[in-house]
Amino acid sequence: MNMGSDLVIMSQEFGLKTKRIVIGHVMVCSGCCCGAVSRGKPEVPVDWLKQEWKSRGLLKNIQLSISGCLGPCDLPNVVKISAPGFEAWLGQIQRPDQYSSLVKWACESKAIGWLLPLPDEFEKQRFDPFRVSAG
Repeated sequence: MNMGSDLVIMSQEFGLKTKRIVIGHVMVCSGCCCGAVSRGKPEVPVDWLKQEWKSRGLLKNIQLSISGCLGPCDLPNVVKISAPGFEAWLGQIQRPDQYSSLVKWACESKAIGWLLPLPDEFEKQRFDPFRVSAG
């Protein structure tokens, strides 16, 4: 899963262009289930994440979006990470240190100019939202 300079991306020309060089997009669910501490779900530290992204200068290169719902709701505290030719879904992000690890990963990725592989600690959180039933 190398997101480095070896990656060949077929680009299209569109009428509009952004001034920013975006290397990735992190979407964090904070909808009906995610972060619903009143329903026994772990907190999503939305304000902390926004502040970290802003104070570390990540916003222009790695977009952060807080979403009302990304689904699937049976795996609360969902995070979707995307870049050209890459997509990762994480579920059940439950601990503050996991969110800190995402911020650290984003900072390291920004520093080199492409998304690094996700830390190994997230392997157990990865899932495929488009899994087709075997039956």
